[in-house]
Amino acid sequence: MAERLELHPTTPQVRALRTAADCLRDGGVIVYPTDSCYALGCAIGAKDAMERIQRIRQTSKRHFFTVICRDLSEIAHFARVDNWQYRLLKAFTPGPYTFVLRATREVPRRLLEERRKTIGIRVPDHPVVRQLLTEYDEPLMSTTLLLPGDDVALTDARDIESRIGYAVDLILDGGNCGLEPSTIVDLSGEAPKVLRSGKGDPRPFQ
Repeated sequence: MAERLELHPTTPQVRALRTAADCLRDGGVIVYPTDSCYALGCAIGAKDAMERIQRIRQTSKRHFFTVICRDLSEIAHFARVDNWQYRLLKAFTPGPYTFVLRATREVPRRLLEERRKTIGIRVPDHPVVRQLLTEYDEPLMSTTLLLPGDDVALTDARDIESRIGYAVDLILDGGNCGLEPSTIVDLSGEAPKVLRSGKGDPRPFQ
């Protein structure tokens, strides 16, 4: 059964975040809060953990994972960013948006949308995940915690523990999160295109 660590939502305890970082380094699967809703995360190189997340979500191997980054400089390692894209990323990160960008050659195939060679990038604006990324010192591979048969994401960490505590290694309980996933904006073409409207305001991209 997963360990659930209660955290202060704005000043999370460093000791708990270090425990989560160690869990990620060991190939574990964690649940953590974001500025939209709770998410499942693992290390980018942890293939077994990725497959566990796919089983939890009951998705196919083609499921689109997102890379969770700390800042714009980290995004540049995974995505090719032109000037107009950079201006948008600078204006709307951190925030409740996932941006689809053309991937660099360094990106592992399992993270790509293979046909278009694109990748989803996100920089959440939530103290828990931002400080977790500082302690972990690497990006995360992640997906929204939306369970099969549910219409909305789970918002309470105790409910998450009772539903999937057997299937994950650690739950970071940052209090109630929102119900809406991030807004997905495709920046891989010549102009922005909203693929999913969520918590982030889609109007600046329409």
